[in-house]
Amino acid sequence: MKMLRFRSPSIRSLDQEVLCTIRLLDDSEISCTIQKETKGQFLLDHVCNHYNLLEKDYFGIRYVDPEKQRHWLEPNKPVVKQMKSALHPFTMCFRVKFYPHEPMKIKEELTRYLLYLQLKRDIYHGRLLCPFAEAAYLGACIVQAAELGDYDPEEHPSDYIRDFKLFPKQSLKLERKIMEIHKNELRGQCAALAELNMLQRAHSLETYGVDPHPCKDFTGSTAFLGFTATGFVVFQGNKRIHLLKWGDVSKLKFEGKTFYVIGVQKEYKKLVLTFHTTTPAACKHLWKCGVENQAFYKCAKSSQIKTVSSSNIFFKGSRFRYSGKVAKEVIEASSKIQRDPPEVHSRAQFGQSRSYNSLSHKNLIIVVDKTGRETGVEELRAGLYESRDKQGQPVPVRSTKYTQTNFISSSLSGGGRGCEMSDFMNILSPLSSPCASMLPTPVEDSQSPARLLRELHADPDIQAQLEAERERDREFERTRLAARSRMSGILASSLRLLSSNERVNTWVLGVARFVAVLMGVLLITVPTLLLLLESDIDVSFLHEIRQTPEFEQFHYEYYCPLRRWILCKISMAMENLWSD
Repeated sequence: MKMLRFRSPSIRSLDQEVLCTIRLLDDSEISCTIQKETKGQFLLDHVCNHYNLLEKDYFGIRYVDPEKQRHWLEPNKPVVKQMKSALHPFTMCFRVKFYPHEPMKIKEELTRYLLYLQLKRDIYHGRLLCPFAEAAYLGACIVQAAELGDYDPEEHPSDYIRDFKLFPKQSLKLERKIMEIHKNELRGQCAALAELNMLQRAHSLETYGVDPHPCKDFTGSTAFLGFTATGFVVFQGNKRIHLLKWGDVSKLKFEGKTFYVIGVQKEYKKLVLTFHTTTPAACKHLWKCGVENQAFYKCAKSSQIKTVSSSNIFFKGSRFRYSGKVAKEVIEASSKIQRDPPEVHSRAQFGQSRSYNSLSHKNLIIVVDKTGRETGVEELRAGLYESRDKQGQPVPVRSTKYTQTNFISSSLSGGGRGCEMSDFMNILSPLSSPCASMLPTPVEDSQSPARLLRELHADPDIQAQLEAERERDREFERTRLAARSRMSGILASSLRLLSSNERVNTWVLGVARFVAVLMGVLLITVPTLLLLLESDIDVSFLHEIRQTPEFEQFHYEYYCPLRRWILCKISMAMENLWSD
């Protein structure tokens, strides 16, 4: 009888090609297929080839597992093994992993542009904290570089910054300051120069390059840990409370949910900082980020990078080694680039930011009139159509900066993350419909929905039915809450049982480790003592040890009586055995 074997879909899918989607810094996406043994470096090279990027050691690929824990894709390991718990197709993000300590040393404009996009994201998500004056200057650089260019009073309304979402909390006072700087200080700057000014101003901030890891300190207070080109930093709220330079950090380790930073303070005093994360996976990710940043910024050559263990020598722990170039090698390689720098042809080509809303093409609606002709209608404030031709058709006032192509691209980018083609069709479908109308259809008062609803509610039978439905809903809600409370009690008891089992397992594991270490020590010391006490090997260093007074005292006062006692017990046992 022939037996059939079935494999699960997850295992079967690993033998086939896997689709990977990588979201870029401008929220656009690229896709590729990988095999089971494809390593992470292939995906990083694929993105860099898409950009024609040479200075790629500052960047990395990040993914999120089903438990919402972020990870950096390791370049020397297979992608499928790293993302074994993720759903297909794989979705990842291309991000700046190591922020350059001196952005001015970046050789190519393309690399600076990608770093600018990352900083723009950091500002939008609140990672790059800055004072009011710095925030206004950075916002003005963003508007000058990638959004509007020079201020034009005929084209830009008085509150044009209102349409840009640059900061998580954007006040009217901040918008006015951004407009003031944009109008006066940045006039005439090209996009590349405005981006360079932004990088130079941003890299001096305390939170530049900080990817905050939330945790608790030893007092239970919330803190955010980060790693920069300078060293290890700790923030509480908006205030930096610790800065430990990489030269003063001697070791980073973790055990379970606890993360340790061991360093040296002034006057060579040992410093141990302890933090607690929410999960062991978050703690391990924090430790790996620290090891990578320390190796990248501290080491002079990649050959000096060592494999780091997360725990002590006698205990099992994670081992990790950063594989890649260090900061000094990256700067040296950048200085040797000889090619003509690739141009950032159109920054809109890489995708507009989520903060962009079209100013000159806002709320453009196409309506089909009775004669079948399309006419353009928009908000009066934008003032797109100002005249008509001889046939009475509206003539759009065309700007050198905003064309029909830009309108489509800005419409696609204004909705947050990069829109798909389906989103584009959703935008066009109501515009091209011949049933599109700007005004609601008039309804007679006798047939209005409000009047019909009032008449229905006045009927006693309807009222009784509604009351019965409400009573059923209340009964269902009470039943659901009772079931939920019972389930909560069961889960709480299960968690208590699991926690007690974890404590017992931890205690047993500690005892087992202690016994193993003790046995190892005995296996080494006992044969060494027997070699010294019983053997007649005449070696110089053994002879010198035997001649010491301490050894002779131990031999005659302790060892010889113990040996005689053991031999006596063995002979008595043998006699009893033979007599039986």
